[in-house]
Amino acid sequence: MNDTEPLSELRFTVSGRVSRPVADVYEAVADPGQLSRYFTTGGARGRLEAGADVTWDFADFPGAFPVTVVEAQAPNRIVIEWDGAETAGGRGTTRTTFEFASIDDGTRTLVTITEEAWAATASGAKSAFGNCEGWTGMLAALKAWVEHGINLREGFYR
Repeated sequence: MNDTEPLSELRFTVSGRVSRPVADVYEAVADPGQLSRYFTTGGARGRLEAGADVTWDFADFPGAFPVTVVEAQAPNRIVIEWDGAETAGGRGTTRTTFEFASIDDGTRTLVTITEEAWAATASGAKSAFGNCEGWTGMLAALKAWVEHGINLREGFYR
């Protein structure tokens, strides 16, 4: 796509580095017990495995969100879909891809999160920017949890 073509869909990518091996970082995202300790402030139910029945709950957005696990390839990739307003093409869902890459001789992990399928509208941009903020916060919280056992989100939303 060149810079003059109209947008048909909005997407974003955020990334960060965690000073732990890739398998440990992958597990911190896939395991609902760990995810509940640093990200899903209202709890996560179900392991992120293809076909699993998963829900995420957040104190700042109460109510359990159903999450569909499209793909899970330990320790490198997880793809989920979940409901979203203002999605492209009336899909009704967005797709979020987590990629985990081993770096620095296996001592660190590059985590990349891409979310796509937002409508190229003002409302779609507002929703996409809000989720971009959320995933950026998740990466910071993941790093603090995996490296130091600290829950950055504790008390942050209530």
